[in-house]
Amino acid sequence: MLVEIGALVEKHSGQEILQSVKDVDGVVCITLETGRASDLIIERQFGDFGETAIVSILAESSKKDEVFSSLFEACELERKQQGLIFMTPDIIKSSMPS
Repeated sequence: MLVEIGALVEKHSGQEILQSVKDVDGVVCITLETGRASDLIIERQFGDFGETAIVSILAESSKKDEVFSSLFEACELERKQQGLIFMTPDIIKSSMPS
């Protein structure tokens, strides 16, 4: 089974986070997108909104804790208050290319 693990952080951190987590054992797929947030990001480039990186990871359920910890460290959330990370329960049904 798989879980989704994600992060919403300041945009400038996104590429570094992707590079440091992509080869962690248990990561099946990782994507990086950008967006805007009005309450999560301190630096506001667009009036009330700040640019954010959206990191989405599909990980093996058996390795989810290791992947989550690696993402937490890569986001530096223990030292910086710049975002959040989350993990879903097991994905019961999915369709992935072979």
